[in-house]
Amino acid sequence: MPMPTIRDETHKKELIHRLRRVEGQLRGIQAMIEKGSDCESITQQLSASRRALDKAFYHVLSCAIQSGGEIPAGAPGKTAVDKRLEHAAELLAKFG
Repeated sequence: MPMPTIRDETHKKELIHRLRRVEGQLRGIQAMIEKGSDCESITQQLSASRRALDKAFYHVLSCAIQSGGEIPAGAPGKTAVDKRLEHAAELLAKFG
């Protein structure tokens, strides 16, 4: 079975934007280290970067859940299962 991919262009753009933001945060942290910023400030920025990267991870994971859980058209319960998968993916992305 082929692995799911991110097909929706809007989701791709959002994910790339999120990852570029994380990249900028990491470059900022590198600059903080080079200029000798205090450890507490650095750890605060590392924590924020990690949370942003986690959100990107959960976004991709929710894509995999939604894509991997599809049921053939016409199968009984397709709509109910799809709704449950979408809801589970939303919760995972929101609170994961």
